[in-house]
Amino acid sequence: MVKNALFPGSFDPLTNGHMDTIERSAKLVDHLFIAVATNTSKKNLFDVNEKIKLIQLATKQLKNVSVIEHTTGLTVDLAKKVGANVLIRGLRNAEDFEYEMNIAAMNKTQNLEIETIILMASQQHRFLSSSLIKEVSLFGGDISKLVPFDVDKAIKKKYADLKRETDNS
Repeated sequence: MVKNALFPGSFDPLTNGHMDTIERSAKLVDHLFIAVATNTSKKNLFDVNEKIKLIQLATKQLKNVSVIEHTTGLTVDLAKKVGANVLIRGLRNAEDFEYEMNIAAMNKTQNLEIETIILMASQQHRFLSSSLIKEVSLFGGDISKLVPFDVDKAIKKKYADLKRETDNS
């Protein structure tokens, strides 16, 4: 029986693909924890507190969803700490499959009781990635239909602020 699940990710930024996975997962579990991590191998647009706030705004209608910070340690340890016996992952394509399969296997070596549930991305979201969203937005493209409303506003503001800083230097 799945009571609590953990959906970890960097969510930089949160996309409608992430939201689709969150909404679908929330229907399957009693409580879903969204664990916001920082991917140190990528240049982050938002800090962890900004991401948490944006995800909270986007998920406020989902009463069984909480957003938590995940800055150190293994994801399986965080899952155990919050009482989650399942990790939720989204899958867009074959490249994601290889990565997620290896992560799930590694997580199993660390905690035999943890299971990974992989949800296939809905067709309309399979091309979405946070990196692609950032790139399109950086060059002035319209991402308003690809991210939640507050995320779209925050990205536009962030890039406008960065442009002002660059112009003033």
